[in-house]
Amino acid sequence: MNYLDRNEFNFQPSEEVVKAIKDFDIGKFCFYTRIYDQGKKSILSVYLSEMFDVPEEQVLLGYGAEDLLKNAVHYFLTKGDNNRMLIPKFSWWYYKSIADEVEGQTLQYPVYETDDSFCYDFDGLKKMIADVNPRILLVASPNNPTGNGLVPDELDEVMGMVGDDTIVIVDEAYASYVSSETGYIKHLVDKHPNIIICRTLSKFYGLPGLRMGFGFIGKSDVMGKFAKYSNKYLGYDRLSEEVGIAALKSDAHYREIANVMDEARKMYADELGCLPGFKVYKSRANFILIKYPVDKKEALQTAFAEQDYKVKFMNEPDLNEHMRITLGRREQNRTICDTILTVCKQ
Repeated sequence: MNYLDRNEFNFQPSEEVVKAIKDFDIGKFCFYTRIYDQGKKSILSVYLSEMFDVPEEQVLLGYGAEDLLKNAVHYFLTKGDNNRMLIPKFSWWYYKSIADEVEGQTLQYPVYETDDSFCYDFDGLKKMIADVNPRILLVASPNNPTGNGLVPDELDEVMGMVGDDTIVIVDEAYASYVSSETGYIKHLVDKHPNIIICRTLSKFYGLPGLRMGFGFIGKSDVMGKFAKYSNKYLGYDRLSEEVGIAALKSDAHYREIANVMDEARKMYADELGCLPGFKVYKSRANFILIKYPVDKKEALQTAFAEQDYKVKFMNEPDLNEHMRITLGRREQNRTICDTILTVCKQ
């Protein structure tokens, strides 16, 4: 089965990643990390500090980005009497789920559809922030499932909408597909003490099974306490640390894969965007969202199943005539596109 419904990685890891696993000294499993003797968390957090030019104490590590998100939401929604969190109207179901776990109140801010994309409604968001005064504002860039994202200036603008008591969590799980430029992260965490930026090795670096996420926080007493709450006293998985560093050093390998995905985006737009009832949205992630004639749903599902392919048919209010397709290898992308074209000719 070809799973193109989960935004997973359908390629091979880099040679550096394979080498890190093959050459790993198993004896390291017998001892706790000694990096704590230097007041550091991990060799990975030290590497990320150097890579992103952010002080190591402002680097977070977690069991995937979902762990970082969960820790932050649970921590800040249970400190004080403000348990309100704002999330995008169309977004990952997990955000509301983790707020529900601590009886948090989740409210959706507006996202609107354009000719070929989705966008955050900045005016609507600003008004809602003023009305609600949320404890947490969560921004996904790029956003799942809509694929839209924010440029650094827009993130700065969002930060200007909130007071110091609102924690802004920026989920950047897919951000590496947008650009290799990361200097804005240092700018944001230096300027804004109430920001948390979450990233992962699961998407761009294709290691969801490694379960390694990382993030960056602003500098303040509040964030310092959160960092102590979030960090692991005895360190992290020694193998995962070395594999993670190997992946981060393999940018060229993963950029080539990102180019394959760029080709797929263009193919879908060119070949399906002109079909009656279809709309292909711009995406800055490793998936693409396509609106289709709902009367073709059953035929499409049957055709994909016959090809041993699975895509995500959305079933949310105002987003129930859409399929989200993971961008895979060239032959996978071609098969999906040809299957849709065949169904539409019947």
